[in-house]
Parts: sequence; C-alpha cells; structure tokens
Amino acid sequence: MGHGGRAAEPDKRTLRREFLAVRNRLTADDVREAATALAERARDLPELAQARTVAAYVSVGAEPGTLALLDALRARGVRVLLPALLPDNDLDWGTYTGEGSLARVRHGGKMALFEPAGERLGPDAVTAADVVLLPGLAVDARGMRLGRGGGSYDRVLARLEQAGARPALVVLLYDSEVVEQLPAQAHDRPVHAVVTPSGVRRFRTADKTG
Repeated sequence: MGHGGRAAEPDKRTLRREFLAVRNRLTADDVREAATALAERARDLPELAQARTVAAYVSVGAEPGTLALLDALRARGVRVLLPALLPDNDLDWGTYTGEGSLARVRHGGKMALFEPAGERLGPDAVTAADVVLLPGLAVDARGMRLGRGGGSYDRVLARLEQAGARPALVVLLYDSEVVEQLPAQAHDRPVHAVVTPSGVRRFRTADKTG
C-alpha cells in the first residue's frame, strides 16, 4: 500500500509553501477575528463540550488562533495539555493554567513557540486526552490533514494508536484551507472534524479506521 508514498512529499512541500503564503498575507485583525469565531464554533463541538482533558497547542503568527479557545475550555474546568518540543521533534506535555503559564521558547532557527512553563508530564500524557487539537495547514474532503512537515504530530498519532487511545482528532483552520483533495500516504490518519470561522465539518471516514 505504501507504493508511491514518497512522491507525495514534494507535492506536500509545494502545498505547504502555498498555504503559508496565503496565511502570511492576513492582517492582525483578520487573525484576531478568526480566533474569536473559531473559539465560538469549537466551544459548541460535542466532543469538546464533553471533554475532560484536551491536548491543544498555542497558535503562533498567522496560525488560526487557539488562545481564546484554550481560555474558554479552562473556564469550563477542562484540563488543557500543551506541547513542548523535544530535541528529537517529539512532544512532551504540560498543563495550561492561563497565559501566565506560558514560556516563549526559541528552537534553533525555527520560530519561537509558546510552551507550558510548569511541570513536564512526559510524551505519553497525550494518551489521556479525550480530544486532540492538531495544528495543520489544510484538510481535504476525506479528513486528511496537511501538517507542517516536522513530523511531531505523526509521532503523537502513532503513540495514541499504540496505546489504543481513541481521542477525537480536530483541526482548526481558515475557511480557504478546507480543500477537495490533498496528497496522502498510507500511514496518514484522517481527522474527525475541522473547525473554521464559518462552521464545523465532520468526516465519517475517520470513525471507520482501525
């Protein structure tokens, strides 16, 4: 099933550049307005409404904003886990307890990330999450996600699978980033839902896998 899998990589690289270029043209106001709309849409998602633990991330730059949503979840009593990038690109996790619990960390030449400043819970902490919010650049009609290419979340998804954990996988995106088809490889896993400023779209395929 893996034949031709490598061929998807150059396509993905090109697509990443294109989606990032569009994001980089957004104004601070565009990003702020989208973040507010995303928080409102995501709050009503049944998976998030019932979740006790949510693994999320802090958006940076022109990424679809997550902070308003993190605060809304916390206000509801949800335990919010945030990633900390390890040297090998794997992710450790810590708890979000408000904006004061974030530290700005620069990783090599990459952009600075906001990571949890408190105690590290270990890479396996994510397996306790009811919902995992995955960063992405696009998602297609099958629920296949285009990631940033660092591979961190591929490892998270593999870890969830090994642990037999089945959290709802949700991506936050801008409306223009929901597309018809993206290149996918045999190991790629569909997400369950995408939240955009204009609404929520669910993918049935994700429930049939495994």
